[in-house]
Amino acid sequence: MSVEPRVNEQIRAREVRLVGPEGEQVGIVPLERALQLAADVDLDLVEVAPMARPPVCKLMDFGKFKYESALKAREARRNQQQTVIKEMKLRPKIDPHDYETKKGHVVRFLKAGDKVKVTIMFRGREQSRPELGFRLLRKLSEEIQELGFVEAAPKQDGRNMIMVLAPHRNVKAAATQSREPKADGGTSSEGETAAVPEVVTADQA
Repeated sequence: MSVEPRVNEQIRAREVRLVGPEGEQVGIVPLERALQLAADVDLDLVEVAPMARPPVCKLMDFGKFKYESALKAREARRNQQQTVIKEMKLRPKIDPHDYETKKGHVVRFLKAGDKVKVTIMFRGREQSRPELGFRLLRKLSEEIQELGFVEAAPKQDGRNMIMVLAPHRNVKAAATQSREPKADGGTSSEGETAAVPEVVTADQA
């Protein structure tokens, strides 16, 4: 369904509330008079509030208006919080080599501008040792502090302990810039991510 406003002869009302090109209120005038005023100043008559009684119309350069609207829409999409949440699962007594591997994934996710949900999974008697989880999460947050920060502090959630890491603003900006379309229409990375939050689980412990 098109949401493009009616322009010039497409407007059906007999009279309109006219707004000038600088936003000045002209008043209620017959449609024919509004069209004539638009022609006199080489502008379009655009219906900007069709549900008003009478509808509100403005004198403007419609082609320029559409172009600027498209630019604003593109900029808005670019500035959207395109949040992708990755998830990394660890065990409280994880092997040092496995820890370094999983930390590498966390680093890669943060560099890509994504948040990371880090989950410590406790089993059996490990549940009575939450300090192991806190210690591991603190170590991880300290080792990636150049790339990200703790957005949600560690907290117990049933048999799991969860912490959320987020990339620093400059890291996220660099990741976003690397995904922006090039002049030839391609992208320097994988293109834009979806604006809808997504949870991606990395290889589990």
